[in-house]
Parts: sequence; C-alpha cells; structure tokens
Amino acid sequence: MGFALTIKHKGLPFFTEFPWKISIVSSMAFPRIIQDKSALVEDLLKILNDSFFDAIEVPSIDQESWDRLVKHTTEKATIRSLQPDILTNKLDMNAFDSSQRQRSIDKIKSEINLAAHRGMGLVCVCSGPDPGASKRGEARDTLVGSLVEICEYAREKHIRIALETFDRDYDKKLLIGPLDEAAEVVTKVKTRCDNIGLMWDLSHAPLLKETANDVRRIASLLGHIHIGCAKKTNSSYLDTHPGFYTKGAVNSENDLAALLQVLLDVKYQGMIGFEVKPESEQTSEEIIATSKGVLVGAYQRVVVNSLG
Repeated sequence: MGFALTIKHKGLPFFTEFPWKISIVSSMAFPRIIQDKSALVEDLLKILNDSFFDAIEVPSIDQESWDRLVKHTTEKATIRSLQPDILTNKLDMNAFDSSQRQRSIDKIKSEINLAAHRGMGLVCVCSGPDPGASKRGEARDTLVGSLVEICEYAREKHIRIALETFDRDYDKKLLIGPLDEAAEVVTKVKTRCDNIGLMWDLSHAPLLKETANDVRRIASLLGHIHIGCAKKTNSSYLDTHPGFYTKGAVNSENDLAALLQVLLDVKYQGMIGFEVKPESEQTSEEIIATSKGVLVGAYQRVVVNSLG
C-alpha cells in the first residue's frame, strides 16, 4: 500500500518507498456520510478498496453498517476519529463542572470499548473549549486528570489515545491548543499512562502560528499526524480543511515537504493522515486525487533534496 518513487540522479535510478503508512479522515473526505447514513457504507468502501491508503479514520458507525464493512477491513487499520463527536456533542474533558466532565469521560470510554471490540488500535480525541486566559492552568490540570482516567481504561483494551491540537483564537477555540501547552499535558499524562501521544495537524498550524519546525521539540510525544489546509478569509482563518489548491487554502506542497523532512529527521514512526474536505463545487474524488498528488510531489522534493 502507499506509493513508491523511482528517481534518476546523476544518471542512476533510485527507488524509494514512502516511509509512513497513510490514512484518511473519511467523514471529511466524504462529508455526506454524516448526514446521510445510507451513503456511509458506499463511501467508506471507496477508501477501503483504495490501495493508496493503509488506514481509515472513521466516524460513528452503526452495527448494521459495520457488519457490512468488517470483511473489508482485514488489510487496513481502522482508527476511531472521535473529535467530531466531541465537538458536536459539546463533550468537555476539561469542564469544571464534575457532572459534565464525567458525562464526557463516560461517553469517550464507551466509544473506546466499542473501538476495541471492533479491533481498532487508536482513538483520536480533542480537548474541550478554552475557558479564557485566567482559567487555562486549572483547565489543563483538569484535562490531565480526565485523560489519565481515559488512558487507564484504554490501556486495558490495548487502545492508544491521540490528543489533537486545535486552534484557540479563530475557529474551534479549544483549550488544546498551542503545541507547548499540549506537550505539557501529554507529558503529565505519560507519567501515569504510556498509551497517549500528540496529534499535530498541518492545517491547524497557521491558526496556531506554528510551523513544521516546531514539531522537532515535541517529537518524542508524536502519536499521529494530519495533513491538509487551513482556509484564509478576508479577515480570519477557518478550520474547514479545504483541499490543496482550493481558493483560500493556506498550506502548500512546500509546507508539506518541510513537514516530511522534519518527520524524517526525528525518525517519526506513526501514520500520516489526510484531512481534506470538498467544497460545494468539488467532488470527494477530486480533492482526494489532488491530495495524493501533493503528497507524492512533496515526498519527491524531499528525496531529490537529500540526494543533493
């Protein structure tokens, strides 16, 4: 699965396989599956039958649909993408209200249990809303406690947890958040549980005023990577994950090449996942094909530069 390149350098052919497994966030690539459950199986099968992908990041799947899909998941890893559920249902692991916080923890635990039952190995989560500067320290401590409880439960199920960093100022406005604060939270959780890592998303970098080079200092904590684009409007940024080269899309092939170089330098061993979403005039197939081309092009740049 994945892809490989043959590059001629000084008259000699060099063959190289892409060094990481590739996943894709299915509910972004095929957004209709969130509103139209009848399309879920059809669209997920498009990814499951695509040899470019090693893994699929899935939304909530009812049992009937899972029964139709499961025989197609034997050759691909399946990852539970819980961030949309957390955002839509206003779950908040850093809530100061203990009943609200426990409701969120219990819901995530139930999803971990189902993910384990279905043979998944990774569950991706995000923090709750940012409570404001004066309460962030307390909120981070609360989040650490919630994540320890969740990770201890997940460890019993042989599940790893990835905590994704989101913006705090523009769109989602979550507590986590800037990379250094995210690293502090994960480091504290790791003193109790080793089955947690950070997820860094290229498309969130502009909203957080971060670059690929910032990933170097937290490399030992990385558990997953997302690649995609932020959207620039006249006055702000949006976390809508437009496809590469879409109008307003901020991130470029150069940005992705820079990230791949960093990941090579730090010997990153996890997956790289596309998170791209078609806009009204685009098709899912179009933005997936473009994303594949950008990834191949970015990796080719890295290889050519390494050959000198």
